[in-house]
Amino acid sequence: MAEAADFQGMNPSPARRWVRRAASLMAGAPLLAGLAQLPAAPAAYAAAEDASGSRTVDVSLDSLTPSAPVKGDTVTVSGTVTNKGRETVTEARVGLRVGSRLPGRTQIDAAAARTGFSEGSEPGELETYVVKIPKLPAGISTDFTLAVPVDKLGLKDAGVYQLGVTLSGKTAGGATERVLGVERTFLPWQNDDTKKKTQLTYLWPLISTTRLSAETGSDEQQTPVFENDDLAKELAPGGRLGQMVQLGDELPVTWVIDPDLLATVDAMVKGYTVKDKATGTNVPGKSQAVAKQWLNAVEKAVQDQKVVALPFADPDLASLAHRGKNVPGSLNQLQRATAAAQITVDSTLHVKASTDFAWPVDGAVDPAIVNTATSAGAHNVIARGDSLRDSLPYAPTAARPIGAGRTAVVADTRLSTAFQGDMSRAENSTLAVQEFLAQTLALTQQDEDNQRSTVVAPQRMPSVTQAQSMASALRALDSQRWTQPLDLPAAAKAKPDPAATTQVPGSSSYPGELRDQELPTTAFEDIKATQNKLDHFTVVLTRPERVVTPFGNAINREMSTSWRHNDAAAGIYREDVQRYLKDLTGEVNLIEKSTATLSGRSATIPVTVQNKLVQDVDHLVLRLQSTKPTRLKLGEGEGHAVTEQPIKVRGGHSQSVKIATTANANGKVPVVAQLFTEDGTPYGPEMHFMVKVNEVTPTVMLVIAGGVLLLVLAGIKMYSQRKRAAARGEAPESGAPDGENPEQPSDPTPDTGPESGEPSASGEKVDR
Repeated sequence: MAEAADFQGMNPSPARRWVRRAASLMAGAPLLAGLAQLPAAPAAYAAAEDASGSRTVDVSLDSLTPSAPVKGDTVTVSGTVTNKGRETVTEARVGLRVGSRLPGRTQIDAAAARTGFSEGSEPGELETYVVKIPKLPAGISTDFTLAVPVDKLGLKDAGVYQLGVTLSGKTAGGATERVLGVERTFLPWQNDDTKKKTQLTYLWPLISTTRLSAETGSDEQQTPVFENDDLAKELAPGGRLGQMVQLGDELPVTWVIDPDLLATVDAMVKGYTVKDKATGTNVPGKSQAVAKQWLNAVEKAVQDQKVVALPFADPDLASLAHRGKNVPGSLNQLQRATAAAQITVDSTLHVKASTDFAWPVDGAVDPAIVNTATSAGAHNVIARGDSLRDSLPYAPTAARPIGAGRTAVVADTRLSTAFQGDMSRAENSTLAVQEFLAQTLALTQQDEDNQRSTVVAPQRMPSVTQAQSMASALRALDSQRWTQPLDLPAAAKAKPDPAATTQVPGSSSYPGELRDQELPTTAFEDIKATQNKLDHFTVVLTRPERVVTPFGNAINREMSTSWRHNDAAAGIYREDVQRYLKDLTGEVNLIEKSTATLSGRSATIPVTVQNKLVQDVDHLVLRLQSTKPTRLKLGEGEGHAVTEQPIKVRGGHSQSVKIATTANANGKVPVVAQLFTEDGTPYGPEMHFMVKVNEVTPTVMLVIAGGVLLLVLAGIKMYSQRKRAAARGEAPESGAPDGENPEQPSDPTPDTGPESGEPSASGEKVDR
């Protein structure tokens, strides 16, 4: 089946067509010459073209209007011829040659692959319509324009015709006239509407690379910090994203949007800063007006149009399926990204977006990718024909049931890759547009009695010129002679072709080139570590949303498809997110101290907790442990080796906690202080310091005991004297003046020095 190979994913370059020559020279493939069918073998064909010298002059075809003519039109072809040889070309002329109707899509591929000219096997030149060039010196270029009424082109039955532009002339090395240069394109001819038009769905992606960091300002608005200000160039009216919106506003397309792009631009509108790598500071961003203008334009363009929202930051589904599956919790990140998508689109564009579609890179799928893609709730996977292959003589409807209530929406490979080349050259754009139109007409003519649905999923981030070429092709279909627009949700619900394959290819069929571009397993390990640290941090915060949102979005961005081909930048981004989170958690810490000296049996030790965050922290527990509890006990009562105390510290403040201690012997006792969350998870590093007990000695204890004994004896003596005096009726003896009571000694009261947010000095005394 000739068209089976056609639908299975031959990927011709839309630039110069020689890159597809290998496809047209496959063994057994029918070779239709662009201008006439030739019986010669491919190798002989190429040899004949080389011998003809038909590549001496480069013919550039820069414009063809109208792209799809009807009766009464005049076809105008403009371009440039350049003498690439060493000899001057004389008596030259540029003419048109119209080939026979090409019967199918494979024949279009073969014709487009040809670059030479085979004398005696090509259709004749339209003699009346030529441009004469008396002399074309070596290395010189000249422009040409040919205008031919469409009824003079010899177009008969509806279909695709190849249109050749040739330069014929003489050189000093050859006395006879020869074709010295040729360029071929296609002319779709469909004067009347077809009975069953192909329903064409064209995805129009608004996706960009990651620009926002996890860092925000400490102000109430949490001013976002951008890695750079390059996005402003894309948003400008002449920039890539500016052009995508401006062009898409006029086209019947389905918008496929990464919500992260909307969130990023919305952050710019509200005010942002940009990292200045030279100074290490953050400077105010200056593109708020451009961002606001773009966001307003998007909101206007998507009204009354279908919008599909990808998971936040466009996560790399293949990387998740092949590498992330080995790291527990990775799929949870995809669910978070999906949940954030709808909220973001609603709040920025005020439209209801569909989140029911997953789009793996290049539409390449295997069972693991399908399972991953649909694990977060999507029921439709956008695949491509070179992944989900068919063996049919026609391109079946895009929707395919693949089990478990899921649908593969299979995009047409040729149409999806039509504009991936360098469209900055007018010739490349013109050839790509004409071939796109030719392929859509040939697809429709495969089975005109049955209406089919075809989906086009182009590259994720088209350049400005690629977007302009795409728009030119879609505008040429405005007359709807053989196609009619259909949105993606409707295409997913179209009645599937029972003959189309529904078998998802095995993992061994996944392209090795794409697999090599995937995020490594270590990336998902980093993501997991960051998420765990974030979860641990937020439990102590009184306003966790100030941290959860920016870091949650940053973690989603770490999985983005945009990191393909940029491993180094992806690694740096993950490191920056981890470093910033570590710095934030470190803002709540224990102030270092080295030594505390106890000069009594009982005293308190101050331990200070510092909070440099702008919000309060709570649900923390300070735990102190005495490594020698027989010498130093902690806490009230009998004392223990470990004591704990709940901690709450206001933002920007420090809190000193006094821990009661009881010393039983002199010497140095190491003490360990550690913050914990309420669930017993350590928070921050341990702090080690020394408690020095140097005044509780046997001599001191004997002196204290002797003093107590003397006081007791003195009391007994005084009591006896007063009793005897009372018996004799005398006044009691006293060493104090009449009317005064002697001062009574008392035990010293333990206390601490003043609290301080500064680290305790070495040899700090804790006594009274």
